[in-house]
This record gives sequence, structure tokens and C-alpha cells, in this order.
Amino acid sequence: MTNEDLHAHIWIDPARCGGRPCIRGHRIWVSMVLDLLATGLTPQEIIASHFPQITLEDIHACIAYGSAMSHERFVPAALEPVA
Repeated sequence: MTNEDLHAHIWIDPARCGGRPCIRGHRIWVSMVLDLLATGLTPQEIIASHFPQITLEDIHACIAYGSAMSHERFVPAALEPVA
């Protein structure tokens, strides 16, 4: 997904949702979609059961946005000792 594709699907508006990245034209946070994916739901299940107003391309844009953000930031993870 190119940056242009990403911008076609994701927006950040300081006046909406506290400036959180959302699916363009909706108040659906990128993080909500990523959280649902992380619980094991498929994109099709997310659309069918939670957000029928979005598209598969919107979900792919959320994944691409999350991936791009991980290149810039990280969440510290506890290191487990190697056995």
C-alpha cells in the first residue's frame, strides 16, 4: 500500500476523536480495528459484526498504518530468559 493509498483511507483530524488516526469519513479508530484483529477476528468478521460501513481496503490501510508506526516507535517488551 502506497502512502497515497494510506492517505485515502486514514485521516487525523485534531477536531475529531482527540486527533487519533481514524478511518477516513468515520470515527473508527485505527487502533480499534487493530485490537479486533489482534483478538483473532478476520477482516471479514470485523466488517460483518462490528463495522459494516468500512471496507476491506480500510482494514488493510489500518494494518499498513500500524506497520508504519512500528518502524518509528516500539512498545518495550519483557525479555524472557532463554532456556
